[in-house]
Amino acid sequence: MVAVLYAIERPFMRKTFEAIDRHVDVESAFVPVRADARGCSDRIAEIEVRDPGAVDENVRAIDPSVVVYNHRFGIERFSFYEEYPLVHVRHGASIGRGEIDVTARTMLEHVAAALAPGERWARAYRAAAPPDVTVAVVGLPEADALVDAPPPRERRVLYAPTNYMVGRGAYANTARSVVECVADTEYELLFRPHPTDRREGPGLAVTRECRARIAELPNVVFDETVTPTESMRRSDILVSDYSGSIAEWLHTGRPLVQLTDIDAPDRTVPEIGVTTDALDLALVDDLYRNGEPAPVARRRESWLEELGIPMDGRAGERAASEVLRCAA
Repeated sequence: MVAVLYAIERPFMRKTFEAIDRHVDVESAFVPVRADARGCSDRIAEIEVRDPGAVDENVRAIDPSVVVYNHRFGIERFSFYEEYPLVHVRHGASIGRGEIDVTARTMLEHVAAALAPGERWARAYRAAAPPDVTVAVVGLPEADALVDAPPPRERRVLYAPTNYMVGRGAYANTARSVVECVADTEYELLFRPHPTDRREGPGLAVTRECRARIAELPNVVFDETVTPTESMRRSDILVSDYSGSIAEWLHTGRPLVQLTDIDAPDRTVPEIGVTTDALDLALVDDLYRNGEPAPVARRRESWLEELGIPMDGRAGERAASEVLRCAA
């Protein structure tokens, strides 16, 4: 019997579940919630279903002790959580995009436990959740592998922005210029668009254009890895905006560049690292050689205190404990 069932919506979301599952000592499996999540994990057993969209029917047929879910769109379409305890764990920890409020409004009335990345999220969860919902600060399981990882010092830059539709221009306005900034230099660029911008929407045209240009450049790589952890371990500098990848990157302690050229009038990029409208090679050189300036380092420390994310490499262990408590 499957005790712990992970419901995976997109292939890249597997990273959170896999980081939790290595600490689960009961039978576990995942069920795809969308067709493209089929076969996405080679570390968690898959329950094959005829129709991934028939979520309620699939969960009831599997009959698990607990369901773990890490998205928050369309939860009102389902009813399985009326019969099975549901644990919500984020698949990322976006800081400047209003994700905390959206989760509080859409998910918390349906869950048995909400696993918060840090105290900043937990405060909002506690304010919005019914009194019988457990709110626990666990950290970011997918970032455990980044804790204490030695910096590679190989002049490698990772570009990982948020997706076009949510970022409102962050990707479309900066992708081409980032490629050209690093082109034919002594730095290697790992170009990593959000999975959404690789398959659909207005960001797809930008991805195709950049991919064609990258094919001409020996020092720029189109990053094909499903999850970003290994790319982060191999990189010296992250270039992003307000993507959830930033919260993971903070576990490395390495320099962060945030691009602020966004189109959303109601949003601003939270200033955590070095902020700029456009990437400049002199900036990359300075960060690589000298690290972040003292004012930026102090600002980062202030943000770390505000976010309250435990960065001890034990987030997956804490999350697994909460999942197993709900399964008991």
